[in-house]
Amino acid sequence: MAKKLYSNNTLLLKKIMTKNMAHKKDEKNKKEEATAVKPESKADKRKTAKKPSATKKLKEELEEIQDKYVRLYSEFDNYRKRTIKERLELQKSAAQDLIVDLLPVLDDFERAMQVLKEHASENDVVSGVELIYNKLFSTLSQKGLEPMNSMGTDFNTDFHEAITNIDAGKKMKGKVVDVIQKGYLLNGKVLRFAKVVVGS
Repeated sequence: MAKKLYSNNTLLLKKIMTKNMAHKKDEKNKKEEATAVKPESKADKRKTAKKPSATKKLKEELEEIQDKYVRLYSEFDNYRKRTIKERLELQKSAAQDLIVDLLPVLDDFERAMQVLKEHASENDVVSGVELIYNKLFSTLSQKGLEPMNSMGTDFNTDFHEAITNIDAGKKMKGKVVDVIQKGYLLNGKVLRFAKVVVGS
């Protein structure tokens, strides 16, 4: 019985060792196959020959995409700048329209102040009207409105509109003798031409 047990154990041990050896051979063969240099087939050569052209193609596509991105970015930047500029111009033109509408009110205030100074008996009324006029004028000045000082200056068609000519002597020839309606500039541009009388 002991012999039988011994022979069974020996057989079992041989089987295990055989399997172990076969497994080691398989691993060794796999390592050799992995390290062995295979001769390149024609298909492999074609694949490697195509690789540089594929990378070149990818580089070209990348450059094209980058170019499109740069163009799109600059186009958007220009669009943004243009819309900001248009918005500012719209605000200026809206302010300009309002100021043009308020100029007759400003003229009426000036006329009222002249009449009140000449005929008013109470200084409080004149002071109140002057205060309102000054507030209105300072508000419009903050928006860029400035009056033209035309009296005694040379007649200039860029700023003045001649209503009539009168004989004013040699000294005042070609100069503004009287201002019928005051002219105004808005941010350096003519908003309303001054209506003047020119000496001849």
